[in-house]
Amino acid sequence: MSAPPAVWAHRGASAAFPENTLEAFAGAIAMGADGIELDVRRTADGALAVHHDAALADGRTIVRLRADELPAWVPFLAVALDACAGVTLNIEIKNVPIDPDYDPDESVAARVAELIAERGQHGRVIVSSFSLAAIDAVRSADEQIPTAWLTLPRYDQVKACETVVERGHRALHPHHSGVTAAVVDAARRHGIALNTWTVDDPAEMARLAALGVDAIVTNVPDVAVKTFWPS
Repeated sequence: MSAPPAVWAHRGASAAFPENTLEAFAGAIAMGADGIELDVRRTADGALAVHHDAALADGRTIVRLRADELPAWVPFLAVALDACAGVTLNIEIKNVPIDPDYDPDESVAARVAELIAERGQHGRVIVSSFSLAAIDAVRSADEQIPTAWLTLPRYDQVKACETVVERGHRALHPHHSGVTAAVVDAARRHGIALNTWTVDDPAEMARLAALGVDAIVTNVPDVAVKTFWPS
C-alpha cells in the first residue's frame, strides 16, 4: 500500500485561524501539516506580501500601498519562509490579467525566485500559479526551483500534464474534482507530481489517497491528518 498523500494547509490552517497569517501557519504546523500553501502579491515598493486577494478587506489595493502601510497581520514572504521552517512551502504567485495588480513583466516571479536563491531553499519550496507565464518566468530565473501549474476543473487534466512536461515544470495542481485515475496515471507516466486542492471532506480525501495523489491542499489539516493517520 502506498503512503498517504502529504497534507498542505491552504493559506495555513485557515478554517481555525485568519488565513495567510503567521498564526495560521503556526497552527497548521502544530496540527501536523507537512506543508503550507500561501499567496504572494506585490506592494507599491516591490515587497512580497502574503495575501490572497488583490485588495484588503477595507478596499485598499495592495499594489498601491507601500510595505510599511500594510496591516501588521499581513506577513512578507521572507518572514513566512522563516515561520514555516521544517515544512514544504507552496508559494502561489497571484498575477492574472483580470487583477488590478497584474504585471506582464512578471516582477513577482523574479523576486520570488531571487529570494529562494538567496536563501538556498530550493529543496523545500514549490512555486505555483494559475498563470503559465508566471511559473515560466520563475523557471527562466532559476531552473532549480520546482514549479507547478494550477488548473481549474474545466481543464483537460491529462493534456495539462503534457503541458507541464513540455514547459519543464515539475507538478500539476488540479482542483480535486478533476482528479481521476486517468489523470494520476498520466502524471505518473510523465514523471510529475500531482498535488490537488482544496479538499476538506474526509471521504474525498480518502478517494484521492486511494488514487495515489502526492499531496492534498486543505483548509482543515487536522482533519486530513486524522483521516490519513487515525489514532
